[in-house]
Amino acid sequence: MTSSTSFQPVLERIAEEIERTPGRGRPADYIPALAACDPRSFGMAVAEPDGTVYGVGDWRQPFSTQSITKVFTLALDLAREGDALWEHVGREPSGNPFNSLVQLEYENGIPRNPFINAGALVVTDRLHTRTGDASGELLGFLRAESGNPELTFDKEVAASETAHGDRNAALGHFMASYGNIDNPVPVLLDQYFRQCSVTASCADLALATTFLARHGIRADGTRLLTRSQAKQINAIMLTCGTYDAAGDFAYRVGLPGKSGVGGGIIAVVPGRCTLCVWSPGLDERGNSVAGVAALDRFTTLTGLSVF
Repeated sequence: MTSSTSFQPVLERIAEEIERTPGRGRPADYIPALAACDPRSFGMAVAEPDGTVYGVGDWRQPFSTQSITKVFTLALDLAREGDALWEHVGREPSGNPFNSLVQLEYENGIPRNPFINAGALVVTDRLHTRTGDASGELLGFLRAESGNPELTFDKEVAASETAHGDRNAALGHFMASYGNIDNPVPVLLDQYFRQCSVTASCADLALATTFLARHGIRADGTRLLTRSQAKQINAIMLTCGTYDAAGDFAYRVGLPGKSGVGGGIIAVVPGRCTLCVWSPGLDERGNSVAGVAALDRFTTLTGLSVF
């Protein structure tokens, strides 16, 4: 692929192919606000490092970001505390469901990676200790990087998560018993559920992720992460970003990515572009069926991959 001008035709071709695809999976049904989403909705955006953005379908439709936000809280905390973070959370794929308690027991309260729920709770906890408002810090960052000051939390989604949050509470208390949580667990859970309730569009998230394509440089030209730290986050996204389907995602798509049960997936082509795709129908692992298919087609049609 020689010219960025060909991103738009590629997106349009992908959208046409997805439209003809039967079977889109099912929306997450344990959060009422997500269960009501139409599984045939589809949007996709590509953002270049200079802020140019291309899109197709429902690419400006806000949706529930859910676990996608874990990438941004990880970046914000890593920027503040550096390698000390890795004493509290690992960098290995889990091979277990994203809300599993099993590994924590025999790994002494140290979560396997920052993208399973236990690991994300640790990162949010540490960011909250350093900022006094982890979810507010996240929202400010997303607004700045996307250029959209209207981004906000969805109170209905946050309330749904709180009402169904017993497993996350168990994870928090279990890690606290090992001394791996600083803040009171109810405070941490409130911050975490607010973080997961941010609504944003494909355009917003593609733009907000471009700091990873720019090797750590924010939209305003300031440096958030060292080049090495940006590489680290991209690496963890590749190996751990799509729950326990990360190996299959790497095989099919070949890009660092992070999914959420709202049906969104962000992906990074370092130095070249970032993507966000959204379709709320999920597979049994919690990843968007049409989203993975669309990213697979994108890397096939453009030849862009980290491999």
